Parts: sequence; structure tokens; C-alpha cells
Amino acid sequence: MYMRCPRLLGQAQHCERITGSLRREVLDRMLILNEHHLRRTLTRYLQHYNTARPHQALAQAAPLRPVPDPIIDQERIASLTIRRRERLGGVLHEYSHAA
Repeated sequence: MYMRCPRLLGQAQHCERITGSLRREVLDRMLILNEHHLRRTLTRYLQHYNTARPHQALAQAAPLRPVPDPIIDQERIASLTIRRRERLGGVLHEYSHAA
């Protein structure tokens, strides 16, 4: 059993959510070699989480990136080129429109 600070009621589920996402998306798929490797992995995952990973609560935007304008032109939709970048040795993938 652990004690929680009364001012932080409601914060436990947010911590559990990001911890679960980190475990499922990264830690279950990688062998962490040492503390330095763990810190580097966590830093890169948090950068991905805040700048590239879509969040349902934010209408598929990332916390530090606004939702892009929808593309409604059919010709432009037909000619879209998607670029994929691998992160953390291929464990994570980031997708973007190729310019």
C-alpha cells in the first residue's frame, strides 16, 4: 500500500496510463542493458510521446503538436506520399506527409 498526496487526487490514473503505454510500446520489446541505456530510451520515448504519438483525447494530435488541417481535395489525397521514420531501433514508427 502506498500513500498519495491529497492535492494530487486524480493524477494516479495519468501516471498509470503513461507507465502502461511506456511498458507496452517500448519496454516489453527491448532489452535494457544498463541505467544509461534506460535513461536514453526514456528520453527518446517521451520526446516521441509528446511530439509524434497521436492521442485520442486530443483528436489524434500530439500534446506539443497541433492537429493538422484536414485534406479535402481528392486529387491531393490520391497523390499523398507518407514517410515513415523509425525510432528506438524500429520499436516506434513516426509517420508524416512527405513534402
